[in-house]
Amino acid sequence: MRLAVILTHPIQYYTPVFKLITERNNIELKVLYTLGSQTNNFDPGFKQAIKWDIPLLEGYKYDFIKNTSPNPGSADFNGIVNPDLIEKVESFKPDALLIYGWSYHSHLKILRYFKGETPIIFRGDSTLLDHQNILKATLRFFLLKWVYSHIDHALYTGINNKAYFKKYGINNEQLVFAPHAIDNERFAYPRIDEAKNLRHQLGISDDDIIILFAGKLEQKKAPQLLLKAFSRIQKDNVHLLFMGDGELKNELIETSKSIANVHFLGFTNQLSMPVIYQTCDLFCLPSKGPGETWGLAVNEAMACGKAILLSDKVGCAADLLKPGMNGAIFKSGDLDDLSDQLINLTESKNVLQRYGQNSSELIQDWNFVEIVKSIETLMFTICCKQN
Repeated sequence: MRLAVILTHPIQYYTPVFKLITERNNIELKVLYTLGSQTNNFDPGFKQAIKWDIPLLEGYKYDFIKNTSPNPGSADFNGIVNPDLIEKVESFKPDALLIYGWSYHSHLKILRYFKGETPIIFRGDSTLLDHQNILKATLRFFLLKWVYSHIDHALYTGINNKAYFKKYGINNEQLVFAPHAIDNERFAYPRIDEAKNLRHQLGISDDDIIILFAGKLEQKKAPQLLLKAFSRIQKDNVHLLFMGDGELKNELIETSKSIANVHFLGFTNQLSMPVIYQTCDLFCLPSKGPGETWGLAVNEAMACGKAILLSDKVGCAADLLKPGMNGAIFKSGDLDDLSDQLINLTESKNVLQRYGQNSSELIQDWNFVEIVKSIETLMFTICCKQN
């Protein structure tokens, strides 16, 4: 079975899936990267060039497709234009196409060109959590109904993503569950001594409680709200740690000068991230949207055995958070609700440890193997129909 994958650029959460598919040897896979082979790794969210310290191009076949856009990038529809893409796909002779995202010139062109010729599998994690005005919502409805009429199957990531696909015309027979996942084993591997050392470097005792925010310091993730809520706790044994970089960093640092027990770590690369998660007791993602379609940092925190606190705008909350079992949910943008949840959750380190153990158990089935098994089963069904 031959599967061609259309994806903008190498992504640390996807390349392990491609490698595992190749290792299992049931599918011949080739990934076509449409953003091109630019060496500019500047990430506007982190406000710096990013080079991940884990290999993203090992263990599977790939090709960087020439991008002729005058303004190349994945933030704009016309930022990805690949005149040779159709020819590259056809030369591989795939039994099916797996396309990540449609909102680029070349990706939409591929959807339209191969409709009815080669089965198309679509992967995206959009949800219905972000509200729009009536006019925009109506226009979006008809646009997405048309876009998704070009696909044969959709790999959905969870409850909210499934509801999204169904609203725009994908039926149950077309939907296949393929969980959003991270490298659970790498994150779960104990880094006890390193975590203790980091605490001591930050001047935090082993008995104190650390609340962690990890990610881009940007508006949609609402780190300012978390800082305001934390300022209301006023407990000497509770600390707030921000890991990441972005447009709000300087503002947060300035605001925190009058608040005790607030700490900052800059951008942290992949190999060091498990240590940061294992240092904390409670992970908080207070996103207000739009665009927090999942939140893979939640998977990472849970794999490290941590309690979680999420806003109701975080896409994964419906799947991964069980209130009273591994954490809590608060109403997005509600300072009082977030403050109350933080105060309650930081009453007992033992409760947080119990929640963390539950998180570790809940995340076990959200792994790369389950994604690959779903793709293999779907490919087998497609090839059987073709024969």
